[in-house]
Amino acid sequence: MSKNTSDTIRTRGYVLRRTNYGEADRILNIITPMGKISAIAKSARKEKSRLAGGIEMFSLIDVNLHKGKSDLWTVTGAKMLDHYGNLVKDFQSMELASLILKKISAAAEGTDDAELFEVTHQSLCELNHGAREELVKSWFLINLKRVMGEEVNLYRDINGEKLASEKQYEWNVGESGFEEKNGGHYSANEIKLLRIMGSSKLAVVRRVKADDVVWERVFNFVKVVV
Repeated sequence: MSKNTSDTIRTRGYVLRRTNYGEADRILNIITPMGKISAIAKSARKEKSRLAGGIEMFSLIDVNLHKGKSDLWTVTGAKMLDHYGNLVKDFQSMELASLILKKISAAAEGTDDAELFEVTHQSLCELNHGAREELVKSWFLINLKRVMGEEVNLYRDINGEKLASEKQYEWNVGESGFEEKNGGHYSANEIKLLRIMGSSKLAVVRRVKADDVVWERVFNFVKVVV
């Protein structure tokens, strides 16, 4: 939970980017439940800095911030709540985590929606706990698109008709929607799974049982459409 007054904030967050500044400082971009915050961590690069351990990448942190006359907040205290050590041991997982942080940073420029923090949190946490990388990436992209108001229509086809369980569909790129087609790749199984992914927590989606072929079709759909 975030706590704040007019010039102080205590909040959870994830460091999106760290930039060296001056002789020993760092400039941080942090995603929080209040949106993206830019802050300076003074002397954070010094060997005995009390802030260094609390502003690590790929970690859930608890950070205290103060706003003075500068446009930047100042980090007055920080501690690590959870470091995703399993994630950073695997190159592909870390590469995906970096992509997630990069996309969240860009998306947060236009909104302070608290769901951006939640999407980040669930994605990194489940990735660290061994969730399949394709699943994490697909869930993340679907939900990022939803938060940004660009949700894929999973209920009606390009003609405005309700998607029917007994029919097959293909994705019409030009119309940005499903189009009925005999023998199409997408049927009730794929569409149901896509709906679950866009409305449920990632931890819940991990437990969904579905045929491998269905999962692969869903992952391919996300690659093409999202």
